[in-house]
Amino acid sequence: IGLGGGAASSVGSGASSADLDFASVQRGNPEIQRRAQEVIDRCAALGEDSPILLIHDVGAGGLSNAVPEAVAHSARGGQVDLRAVPNDEPGMTPLEIWCNEAQERYVLVIAADRLAGFEALCRRERCPFAVVGRITDDGVLKVHDPHFANDPVDLPVDVLLGKPPRMTRDVRRLLRGGDGFDASGIDPAEALDRLLRLPAVADKTFLVTIGDRTVGGLVVRDQMVGPWQVPVADVAVTAAAFVGCAGEAMSMGERTPVALLDGPASGRMAIGEAVTNIAAADVRRLADVRLSANWMAACGQPGEDAALFDTVRSVGEDLCPALGIAIPVGKDSLSMRSAWSDERGDHAVVAPVSLIVSAFAPVGDVRRTLTPELRRDAGDTALVLVDLGGGRDRLGGSCLAQVYGRLGDVPPDVDDPERLKGFFAAIRQLSDRHLLWAYHDRSDGGVAVTALEMAFAGRCGVELDLGQVGSVPAALFAEELGALLQVPETGLGEALSLLAEHGLGASARRVGRVVPGARFVARANGATWIDAPLAGLRAAWSETSWQMQRLRDNPECADEEQASRVDAADPGLSWHLSFDPSDDVAAPMIAGGARPRVAVLREQGVNSQVEMAAALDRAGFAAIDVHMTDLLEGRLTLEDFDGLVACGGFSYGDVLGAGEGWAKSILFNARARDAFSGWFDRPGTFTLGVCNGCQMLSALKDLIPGAEAWPRFVRNRSEQFEARLSMVQVCESPSLFLRDMAGSRLPIAVSHGEGRAEFTDAEALAAARSLVAIRFVDNHGAVTERYPANPNGSPEGIAGLTTRDGRVTVTMPHPERVFRSVQNSWHPREAGEYGGWMRMFRSARRWLG
Repeated sequence: IGLGGGAASSVGSGASSADLDFASVQRGNPEIQRRAQEVIDRCAALGEDSPILLIHDVGAGGLSNAVPEAVAHSARGGQVDLRAVPNDEPGMTPLEIWCNEAQERYVLVIAADRLAGFEALCRRERCPFAVVGRITDDGVLKVHDPHFANDPVDLPVDVLLGKPPRMTRDVRRLLRGGDGFDASGIDPAEALDRLLRLPAVADKTFLVTIGDRTVGGLVVRDQMVGPWQVPVADVAVTAAAFVGCAGEAMSMGERTPVALLDGPASGRMAIGEAVTNIAAADVRRLADVRLSANWMAACGQPGEDAALFDTVRSVGEDLCPALGIAIPVGKDSLSMRSAWSDERGDHAVVAPVSLIVSAFAPVGDVRRTLTPELRRDAGDTALVLVDLGGGRDRLGGSCLAQVYGRLGDVPPDVDDPERLKGFFAAIRQLSDRHLLWAYHDRSDGGVAVTALEMAFAGRCGVELDLGQVGSVPAALFAEELGALLQVPETGLGEALSLLAEHGLGASARRVGRVVPGARFVARANGATWIDAPLAGLRAAWSETSWQMQRLRDNPECADEEQASRVDAADPGLSWHLSFDPSDDVAAPMIAGGARPRVAVLREQGVNSQVEMAAALDRAGFAAIDVHMTDLLEGRLTLEDFDGLVACGGFSYGDVLGAGEGWAKSILFNARARDAFSGWFDRPGTFTLGVCNGCQMLSALKDLIPGAEAWPRFVRNRSEQFEARLSMVQVCESPSLFLRDMAGSRLPIAVSHGEGRAEFTDAEALAAARSLVAIRFVDNHGAVTERYPANPNGSPEGIAGLTTRDGRVTVTMPHPERVFRSVQNSWHPREAGEYGGWMRMFRSARRWLG
């Protein structure tokens, strides 16, 4: 397994042997990856004292590639003991040991005088490692195999990694023609219905909500937008730290279908889309953007090599220099052909040249990120289309052509790089002058879909009027570069003038407005072409996601979520706080200078300790990183601390049940069991368990006074990992963390696969009711068991519990990931620096005195 992955990916699917196809399969181990990353993080935190001199991940070619490249950086040589390489399969040949591509491995060059410190870090994190060789001065890489008493590799490094001869390929361009697609007779209403179900256009919630989008606590803008959490964001934004508002932005661009007609145009459009997407973030200059290019092509197939060459040259020598953007990194997959045989004969599919672009840039102020959510609270507004296609409305390779089984003829293109540069600068200035209420780039589905997605995010009616156009379907659904802007009516003239100053006077015009009600209307050439209720269009847009979800997950949950999407009475997320989040109740204690020590406890696989430490630090605690190995091996004791927080993640990969492997490492270790039992009995201390820590503490309930009625936590009712921003209600309870917040309703980050509280019977549930500290509620504020408002299906919405004396609290959601307002995927516009969940940490600080 994992041998020949690089070789297998260099031939078309179906063209290799069965043995090679099997050997190309690579097994991942994310829990080991987490441990390795923790070691690397600990080393990085040492700064100049880090023992790591060089790091190289093990990828294609395995150690046979990573070790020589690591040695080559020293401009010297190296000696490797092949049998020192960790290996659980004694039957592997020297070739297999040297070349297999097993995942989650790094080759490190460690300073010899700091090896002992590195070993100590690895032992602390339970991260396996091995010293497999040393750097030499002879310029030769020698791999010794003591089992066979020979040297399977013995070569000068400059020979091994010398420059290969330049390759000459004799290729021919192919003329690519279209199919004469004529959209003039298409009914726009029917076309819109088809488009909303096309996967490229449709709602992708079924994919978004199964990925953890809050881990690390620095995510500011994820895919979900607005109070109704609609996945339509243009750009991803993260904060650079837990203080301040600087950050980073990332966007993507791709236009693969266009390559069926014009490979270079496809590459240019991919870059253009990445630029119009990242323009939603507060990126001060286009020159600050850097690109990563992922190239895919079916090299060796007629016309494909030439198409790749032309596309690379167009992007690398023409467009990017004209935009002032660099492409410093990228990768390629050049065997994009699949072949197979069946009773009907031989078959093959060749993918067109594809450029998938990722754009990255520093962000001045993460709070100023623009979203597609249309505002209804800003008075009269206008919708302005900035059309970088110059009115051409080309349909080649468009989604409209696809839903009618056609290709089209002439695709969109980046006709004028200067116009794109002017667009980027204009958007920044419009935002600086507070003339943009909402922003959404035009891409899949054209301006009609762009406007509709904005309407979904804002739950408001929209009227489009495109004026006099040549072809109504083309004007509505062409995927030329551009964006739709919501501009205040009072600032419309200033906005249009500013766009004109940047050379966009002929490209920008008013095309619509936000209206009361819940309908979408599209007019052109003096006629109404689409007039439909928003709920029906939303149902169509989410149909694909719903049906996929029904097949993959619990179909009852999928049905409940689809019903919630079209519930016109749903008020969306909201904050209803029983306190002022700007009131720092811990300030008097912080002013005194004392910072009580809190153990931020983690086990292998835990991943939420940094954001937890940040929240505790801001509340006036001294947050101390404590690994379970520190306690088990006696380096630290719980007696050194005033508080204990067990963090979230996937301890032991959750293979023994969520949090239960962690709990068993305590219960089955006499020293640890006695230490934790003594801790829970000790007055004047507090304990908090979040997510995996909640699951772990629930498995320790026999050691925790007053926790006898706690449930165990099992697989979510949806049968899926759930990552959402969910509404909860803080209940009246003894919890020292939450008693000051009782009666509040506010969103919180959810990220777990096994969060459903399970009680042995109704009597056990009744016994726990007085200990419930947090419950899931719907957007109306009612406690609920319906999905997705209750993401795990816990009875009576139970999301957190406490003990009878309130010193120990457990919660499945993550308050530490949303203690700042900017960490919330949605928050009220008037919110200050801190979100509501900062109060629970401050309350704990006040409780200690």
